[in-house]
Amino acid sequence: MRIAVINSYFPPRAGGSAHLSEAIARHCVEAGHEVLVITSAFPDASQEEVIDGMRVVRLSSFAPQSRLAFNYDIPFAISRRNYRKMSSLLSDFRPDVIHQHGQFFDLTWMSTFWARRHATPVVLSVHTRLISPSRMHGAILALGDLTIVRAMTRRSNPVVVAVDGPVHTYVRKRYSIPETRIVDIPVGIEPDRFRSDDGAAVRGRLGIGNRPMLLSLGHVIPLRDRLAIIEAMPLMLAEFPELVVVVVGNVYDDRFQTRARELGVEHALVVTGGVPKDAVPGYAAAADVEAHDLQGIGFGTASLEMLAAGVPVVTNATVDNYPTARLVDGESVIRPAGSRPEDVAEAFMRLLRDPDLRETVSRGGQALARAEFSMDEVAKRHMELYEKVSGGSAAP
Repeated sequence: MRIAVINSYFPPRAGGSAHLSEAIARHCVEAGHEVLVITSAFPDASQEEVIDGMRVVRLSSFAPQSRLAFNYDIPFAISRRNYRKMSSLLSDFRPDVIHQHGQFFDLTWMSTFWARRHATPVVLSVHTRLISPSRMHGAILALGDLTIVRAMTRRSNPVVVAVDGPVHTYVRKRYSIPETRIVDIPVGIEPDRFRSDDGAAVRGRLGIGNRPMLLSLGHVIPLRDRLAIIEAMPLMLAEFPELVVVVVGNVYDDRFQTRARELGVEHALVVTGGVPKDAVPGYAAAADVEAHDLQGIGFGTASLEMLAAGVPVVTNATVDNYPTARLVDGESVIRPAGSRPEDVAEAFMRLLRDPDLRETVSRGGQALARAEFSMDEVAKRHMELYEKVSGGSAAP
């Protein structure tokens, strides 16, 4: 089978969808399929190369940052020249299926026109809901969703892969995708990658010794602003005065640091900034507990990776956030009773007080991550979907 992968984000450009699409593509090659990846250019990355059997072509692009995108760089590649090049690449490759990652990228839209003209089936993975805590930004995103994105999905008539329950509901309502064309396949992780003996070294570099460590992993953006953790810190420090909160990731919204100074807890806050991907397992090994999804957005890749690492995770994601797996309080995660600082603080302190509970949740989270979210299983489900869609089935 010939599979064309379209994603504006692909390594070395970082991002959850970038690493997921690369991993699925690798598994496809290992299974004997032909894979063509079309992505956007990235500084110092080759315009075209073959990586582990997959052909990767990077189209010229520019990547401005904007507040609407939380200061992330969103690559723009749309041009007549790039469309002609993409069309030539796809026509020569003759894919049996096109897998688009991201509903709002111009590479997705360009490949949609080619797919419609050549009657090629499309699988569209929706990784992110276009939402914002800002009313104005949210209105702009909704307008784009209901006009441009909905029009494009009608053109391609894709089978949509929803990575979790909230995304499933979102694509059904926003884009009017029928249930028969939505498939629930969660994001995949590589559980063994998070085995590390580097915890002590990380603690040494941070200068925190044996102090209790609350890790908060991932970029700080308005949708994951860390304010709930900061508001809970005075209560946690009253019982655990040696506690340290370590935020690992680029800071695009610094309100949490301002609030920490206002509350007088900045002495217990360490902000590392972004770290290399291969450094993350060491931070996980150093942590006693982790949390960053506390605004009801969901339970993303970084949270799943922490489960795989055996770090107890505190989250307010719903028990059925993933249709294929349950996040059960006290078994695989810890869930605050509410959103008040007292509720959030108590969730963390339940774990810090009780080593047996930490062990139970650690083991339960690891078992869940391995059973339901391993990249082997996720890639297998994608390949089964490709086979079904390319075989002419009207629905998955």
